[in-house]
Amino acid sequence: MSPGTIYLDVPESPSLDSTETTADADVVAVAAAGSAASSVGASSAPPSASCGSSKSCSKSTSSVHELLECPVCTNSMYPPIHQCPNGHTLCSTCKVRVHNRCPTCRYELGNIRCLALEKVAESLELPCRYQGLGCPDIFPYYSKLKHEAQCCFRPYGCPYAGSECSVSGNIPTLVAHLRDDHKVDMHNGCTFNHRYVKSNPQEVENATWMLTVFNCYGQHFCLHFEAFQLGTMPVYMAFLRFMGDDNDAKNFSYSLEVGANGRKLMWQGVPRSIRDCHKKVRDSHDGLIIQRNMALFFSGGDRKELKLRVTGRIWREQ
Repeated sequence: MSPGTIYLDVPESPSLDSTETTADADVVAVAAAGSAASSVGASSAPPSASCGSSKSCSKSTSSVHELLECPVCTNSMYPPIHQCPNGHTLCSTCKVRVHNRCPTCRYELGNIRCLALEKVAESLELPCRYQGLGCPDIFPYYSKLKHEAQCCFRPYGCPYAGSECSVSGNIPTLVAHLRDDHKVDMHNGCTFNHRYVKSNPQEVENATWMLTVFNCYGQHFCLHFEAFQLGTMPVYMAFLRFMGDDNDAKNFSYSLEVGANGRKLMWQGVPRSIRDCHKKVRDSHDGLIIQRNMALFFSGGDRKELKLRVTGRIWREQ
């Protein structure tokens, strides 16, 4: 990026007597989950009583996990788990999506809960989905989803704000992605001095002007500078984001400074983690904000060209 550029037709099913539907559903529920419950329900017993080998235990757990996979969205199902009179299950979100019709047999779903399968899930302990990225923990089935939403090993989203980039990964992967795919400038060091130039400052767009990545203290930081509309007022904003988790970001501070003609604006703060999306940080005004009139004053001349020099530094808190 170069400086100064803003850059289910469902067939009708036969009607069913409501009393028979409930009874049949209970039978099917037990049939569907009974074998699974017998393989994991004895988790409190000694290993030799529950299975012959770790391999067979792993296979049983895998089979139960397959039972808990929604056939529509393929995500793990959490209470309430719904089922049709024939025992086909699906999650509560997909029940709405299929208009209350079983996607397998087309029978009306009604409000039948698969309590047997929900009970089976209570006995499961599963690894975090980010185990391959380094998470060593194992959780009860119903606690797993909450952990994964906050797991420190979960991938980071691309911090580039100039497009809706869907790339995610660990920090080294994202640094290489920013450099190679987004052509972001990379710098080493904890101090910076950047000049931002725009030929027509009257055009304020909701777009990122520049992103620069700094490598210092063995960490990476993203410096954003952009123009946007704050209410009816056009402004420019510079802020720093930390490529890592929020707890680690709090170990650092940074300062930004812009000025000319004997005037100066300064900002000091803590970098925000890239776990917080670019728009969230910008809309919280957590950075150096420069009103357009002040920016043009700093630019000097005939006020027809924006020329801002932003300096700053990053330091580690003791």
